[in-house]
Amino acid sequence: MDPKILLITPPFTQLNTPYPATAYLKGFLNTLNIPSYQADLGIEVILALFSKEGFEQLFNEAKVHKEHFSENSTRIFGLQQEYIQTVDLVIEFLQGKNPTLAHLICEGNFLPEASRFTQNEDFEWAFGTMGMMDKAKHLATLYLEDISDFIIDTIDPHFGFSRYAERLGRSANSFDELNESLNQSPTLIDRLLFAILEKKITSFQPSLVGLSVPFPGNLFCAFKCGQWIKTNHPAIKIVMGGGFVNTELRSLSDARVFDYIDFITLDDGEAPVKHIIQYLKGDRELGLLKRTYCKIEDKVTFINGSDEKDVAQRDTGTPDYTDLLLEKYISVIEVTNPMHRLWSDGRWNKLTLAHGCYWGRCTFCDTTLDYIKRFEPNTISLLCDRIEAIVRQTKQTGFHFVDEAAPPALLKGLSLELIRRNIKIVWWANIRFEKNFTSDLCRLMKEAGCIAVSGGLEVASDKILRMINKGVNVSQVAQVCDNFTQAGIMVHSYLMYGFPTQSVQETIDSLEVVRQLFMNGLVQSGFWHQFALTVHSPVGQNPDQFKISIPNPLPGTFANNDLFYDDPTGCNHEQFGEGLSKSLFNFMHGIGFEFPLQDWFDFKIPKTTIPPNFIARAINANGNNQISPNAQLVWLGNIPELEIQTKNKKGAKSEIAVLTVRTKKHETTIQMDAEPGKWLVEKLGNISAHNSERIIFSELEQEYLQKFGTSFLELWNGKAFKVLKELGLIAV
Repeated sequence: MDPKILLITPPFTQLNTPYPATAYLKGFLNTLNIPSYQADLGIEVILALFSKEGFEQLFNEAKVHKEHFSENSTRIFGLQQEYIQTVDLVIEFLQGKNPTLAHLICEGNFLPEASRFTQNEDFEWAFGTMGMMDKAKHLATLYLEDISDFIIDTIDPHFGFSRYAERLGRSANSFDELNESLNQSPTLIDRLLFAILEKKITSFQPSLVGLSVPFPGNLFCAFKCGQWIKTNHPAIKIVMGGGFVNTELRSLSDARVFDYIDFITLDDGEAPVKHIIQYLKGDRELGLLKRTYCKIEDKVTFINGSDEKDVAQRDTGTPDYTDLLLEKYISVIEVTNPMHRLWSDGRWNKLTLAHGCYWGRCTFCDTTLDYIKRFEPNTISLLCDRIEAIVRQTKQTGFHFVDEAAPPALLKGLSLELIRRNIKIVWWANIRFEKNFTSDLCRLMKEAGCIAVSGGLEVASDKILRMINKGVNVSQVAQVCDNFTQAGIMVHSYLMYGFPTQSVQETIDSLEVVRQLFMNGLVQSGFWHQFALTVHSPVGQNPDQFKISIPNPLPGTFANNDLFYDDPTGCNHEQFGEGLSKSLFNFMHGIGFEFPLQDWFDFKIPKTTIPPNFIARAINANGNNQISPNAQLVWLGNIPELEIQTKNKKGAKSEIAVLTVRTKKHETTIQMDAEPGKWLVEKLGNISAHNSERIIFSELEQEYLQKFGTSFLELWNGKAFKVLKELGLIAV
């Protein structure tokens, strides 16, 4: 008999949508006919805490610390009845169940207000075009954040909506502090977690529990789950995996970890979990597990005796979101920027288009690890089948494609197939700002439902980009961002400072490039982070090549990923963090572009060497109209209506073709010679995005030459085709 599997995402990851790892694994187990159940304990604990009953417990528990309250916590505690009476209504509103509450929230006398509201006195302008619903959602988010501050200040310093006890998990090369914290008295958060976990186990009766740990912010609660299960249900076996485990625990040697769990798996979980299930059934020897840690005779032992390959992408199954409380997730607006909010607002089905990264060369990235280096794309047909299945199951048409970097060729094929199948979804993806994202490809993606992309500009310096081996330069990034923006697709850029050997001048020049990108409307959102050296990156493995030294490279006994290093040729990178973040916050809100860069820092900085029109020049250089002979021609519009008219000119009769193209908003007529016009209407039908026929430019060029004896290139660059290109004729 197969074990019953309970797959858990411990608190906390996201409020607005489930992290997809358990859905992926459940989809795979479905292909093996192995029963499984999944739960996102993060959203369930939040809903238990942010409720009338939860608030009553919170304030009752906090009052014993009243004499140590901060001024802000004293205010919140004094308004506890207002919080208790409003919390259920606020949560329902953020779940989309009570939209009319927006009127009361926006009137300003419904929500109790503490310190978070004082930081937003001048935010009215942000909602001039976004509307009452978004303003109310943002105010409700501030309400939640006020209570979060209260929780941290009074009863649980580890609390965070999407990261709980993150400090304990980040760079924890020793298990000592985590172990000590795990053995302290349970907090209110712990007790809520345990009560929900008990219900799940009682209801499903699993024999194996899988804990997904994608981030350091849910590591602590994963161990709390394991600790509670070991104490109360010792017969249940526990396996842990996920992104944090795959990067941080690859040299684990502390046996105390296995007081809380039984197995830890690395990299893709499908094959290792399948092997563990077979082992628990008695169908596989312990020594034939795959990429699995366990404790044998009080020692941590890594077992990788299986010679079976990993499960191919085509065989992993369709992600299955059954059991998750999809209608109860909370959409919040932490930042008013419309691109930045995608991470926290709305329900997104998460799907991977390809395993690994097709580029896989960035020197700061974990390119030696399987999740990056093994590139294996799914087929377009299979992806669309899975998208349709997920939409049927979840009733949600929003998708976030969570690849490290989605390949342009795959996005082209996916976009064409979505249009051909008439699959109406809204989606966004992670990409590289590479030259293959042409203007026409961006238009195609927009037509297929793409609303946004996020990608790494990293350090906006050509010298550093070459060191990073990003494969792009700043001008090219600007041109690609312009292509996306002109197509109506929002752009988020990940930004980095503090790369080895980066100077003060390069940091300031990078900020100036970022300022110009925002000022020219090419980027709508961004995030600065300081470079972190990881052991699995080319920089970490070849420090001499990047002119840095690692003073203490010895691994710890628990987590090993981040490395401390000395950068003798670079600057003091830490000092720039506040100024970079402050300037970016203003740029994202469309203000502060006229300020001298010096105004963002409280110490002297050099003047930028970047010309003030650098990005504008890069955009203007983005006018290369050369077309590849192998470019596929696609018509995105409706097939034109054709009318042949007779014209008299000085007694001579001639026929002309009048093509009428109707769009959703207007109609346009195009006149041309009759025979080429008839041919063109037929060809537009052939290359319609709703058909599967593939015609490349050189084929059409040759056919036109044979049929009419003149150059197709002249027609392509002529007046009629200029109009057709504006209406939806693209070459990709």
